[in-house]
Amino acid sequence: MIAALLIFLGTYIVLTIGRLPGFRIDRTGAAIIGASLMIAFRVLTMDEAIRSINHETLILLFGMMIVVANLRLSGFFAMVSAWVVEHTHHPLALLAAIVLVSGILSAFFVNDTMCLVLTPLVLDIVTRLRRNPIPYLLAVAMAANIGSAATITGNPQNMMIGTFSQIPYRTFAAAIGPISAIGLILTVGLIAMIYRREFIDVPRIDIEKPRVRVNTALLWKSVAAAGVMIILFFLGFSVSKVAVVTGAILLITRRVKPEKVYREIDWSLLVLFAGLFVIIAGVEKTLLTGDILILVKRLQLDRTGVLTVWSAILSNLVSNVPAVLVFKPFISTLRDPQHAWLTLAMSSTLAGNLTVLGSIANLIVIERSRRTIKISFFEYLKVGVPLTLLTLWVGVLFLS
Repeated sequence: MIAALLIFLGTYIVLTIGRLPGFRIDRTGAAIIGASLMIAFRVLTMDEAIRSINHETLILLFGMMIVVANLRLSGFFAMVSAWVVEHTHHPLALLAAIVLVSGILSAFFVNDTMCLVLTPLVLDIVTRLRRNPIPYLLAVAMAANIGSAATITGNPQNMMIGTFSQIPYRTFAAAIGPISAIGLILTVGLIAMIYRREFIDVPRIDIEKPRVRVNTALLWKSVAAAGVMIILFFLGFSVSKVAVVTGAILLITRRVKPEKVYREIDWSLLVLFAGLFVIIAGVEKTLLTGDILILVKRLQLDRTGVLTVWSAILSNLVSNVPAVLVFKPFISTLRDPQHAWLTLAMSSTLAGNLTVLGSIANLIVIERSRRTIKISFFEYLKVGVPLTLLTLWVGVLFLS
């Protein structure tokens, strides 16, 4: 029990800080070491460790990575973004278009990817227009987080929750989709209000269409495959099975070298997930005694607002994926597990907008734009804090 507790705490401290001070150990390395120590100290046997890994989640994430890689290599994301931006002729319309594109595409094709694609494109456009880049870059990150909450395939933690809960894709989208839609509207309004000099009483702007390289054959193939995949999700087919089969079909090609697709896959994230599954299994086996469960019951996690607050706090301390895994053992003990899973998906994702460190999507936008513009921690907070509080409040109202 002591070994499991120390391993768990040590791993989550590294997850909170990002690295182990004095060593070259990142979050993925910490998960690998923690999982290995669970086996070394006999908290889990090797068979128990292997069984604890949720293969369905890893398969879903892997399949989606292949689909998204093909869409990205084809130029689809850049083409859609360029087309929408080309048809906006006012800074406020440009802001709304960026929020719409980032939010909607993130709902189906993983928010981190959208931030990787959109950040350089948006930065190039606003620089050429001599506009303040900060509100538009914040829009990319925050809309990506909010949009990704809407579906199971929007972000890694939702994929995990979808697998654990077995909530149908359309049920999940029907519950959280409206919250995301309102959140995107709030994003436009808040950014426009806080940076009103950028959007109020400004002249019309003409935007030259950005040059985008498109692989036409791969584009049609990828879009068709992704479209069928999303339709099958809503029809109730197994999300993980559909995702990995679609990814496998897209690998059958004579035009794209497979190495290009493999380079787009975040292998370290898959390993991080596997390691965390083992660590949480060790904690479940040794630490979840009757006394602990009674103590957790006193927290009243059955209440939507209470679970939302705890989820938001933990998600900003250790990131949303580890936070979801911490809550996993307790969700099944609640009166309505499906409602609790939906609340956890909503709150852990929307809480990512609170600070720069709340979401990987935020860090991607800030790092990719660092050479051109620096977005400080406190600059981000000006929009992040009110937007997070408002969207979480909307989420609690809807789910209650």
